[in-house]
Amino acid sequence: MSTAAVKIYNLRQVINLLVSSIGTAIILSGCSANGFHSSTDKWKTYKNPRYGFEFTYPSHWTAIKSDNNDGVTIVSPENPDTEIRAWASREMPELQNQQTNTQIDNNFETIQGISGVLTVQTDQKISSMQLTITHKQVQYHWQAHTNHQDFPTHYPLFSYIAKEYKIQRSETETRKKTNHLMTNDRINEQQGTETW
Repeated sequence: MSTAAVKIYNLRQVINLLVSSIGTAIILSGCSANGFHSSTDKWKTYKNPRYGFEFTYPSHWTAIKSDNNDGVTIVSPENPDTEIRAWASREMPELQNQQTNTQIDNNFETIQGISGVLTVQTDQKISSMQLTITHKQVQYHWQAHTNHQDFPTHYPLFSYIAKEYKIQRSETETRKKTNHLMTNDRINEQQGTETW
């Protein structure tokens, strides 16, 4: 292959990457979970008995539970390529040490106050949103994906469901969180501010 042909090929790769990145930025900037109205939809809640996580999903979607009770796949009736998957697994101690070197900082918090890593991936065929939470030696995974062209429509739904993801907490954790919130409320009352 000649040098000119290699340069043209590399230029095409750069242009494709730029177009894809700009398109993704436009899609994500125009999509907000704030524009999603959950009160107009009917919801079901999937509760995992083995690992104690739960999340809501549209009531007309179909839930397919795994045989070993570690997760579920929930499929849209309108498009079988649009689905949500959730599962969990115990972390193995020898893998925990390896993962600390490559760990990504938490960038997302559920309404329950649990932090995790949320990523969005887009390509020309499938786009997805993935949430990973590590809590008490259990790794929780939640993933939603759909066709790339449908992603802007589904982004608010996916974002809302990720925000609603919950993990059962022990009684001690619940008491600590409640005490922390009550302390914050007292501080805000003394300062004359409100909590939202």
